[in-house]
Amino acid sequence: MVPRVLIVTVMCLAVVHAQSPAAQAPAATSATSATCPEMATALTAVMRNDVRLRDWSNLARYREANHALSTPATRDARVVFMGDSITDAWQQPRYGGFFPGKPYVDRGISGQTTPQMLVRFRPDVVDLKPKVVVILAGTNDIAGNTGPMTNEEIEGNLASMSELADANRIRVVLASVTPVSAYHVASASAVPQTTARPMARIHALNEWLKAYAAAHGAVYLDYFSAMTDPSGLLRAELSEDDLHPNAKGYAIMAPLAEAAITRALK
Repeated sequence: MVPRVLIVTVMCLAVVHAQSPAAQAPAATSATSATCPEMATALTAVMRNDVRLRDWSNLARYREANHALSTPATRDARVVFMGDSITDAWQQPRYGGFFPGKPYVDRGISGQTTPQMLVRFRPDVVDLKPKVVVILAGTNDIAGNTGPMTNEEIEGNLASMSELADANRIRVVLASVTPVSAYHVASASAVPQTTARPMARIHALNEWLKAYAAAHGAVYLDYFSAMTDPSGLLRAELSEDDLHPNAKGYAIMAPLAEAAITRALK
């Protein structure tokens, strides 16, 4: 397959050489040359978006890894973590690794929202036959990553994931949406996380998650309370960007997740 960047480059060159000698005056050549990088950038963005549209929920991300994963032994309590970048990044060595020695499977994808997770819930959770699923989702819905979402729409997607798990005898842990802050805003023009992800919506969604878990026999995993400061925001030392946990943040989250999984398995 011919690399896309090469195709774009050839297209730019064709535009230049297709012009008549009279048309290739210095001013015109300069203008054409100036537009080629812009054309390349624009076409690359279009093609990248085309890939996203063809696999909107990113089913391909874990397809091979899922096929390579063996069926868990009866005695093994496999746990799948479903989520967005906060779950996805947990695998990185700089954060201490992802529960070393445990039969836990990370199926987070950066930037994802609950409708995307719902689409891939069967191949990335149900088909892996875990005993427990830990669902951490909602912050990107609030931020509008895949378009405006009401809290009711987010709740519906979370409920659907929980129902799919229940139907397949998978115990459910519903994690609170983690807090955000505005302590590390890079510049005056940058949008603070507290604006992109209003704390009032996070609070409301967490209240719903707690009530839903209690009503449906799921476990509510409260990351939020353990990660906030006296102002009710994400503690400054737990993140470098006011959203994603750093190593200290994950060090707080890990034992809370373990305790919730233990409760779910009882």
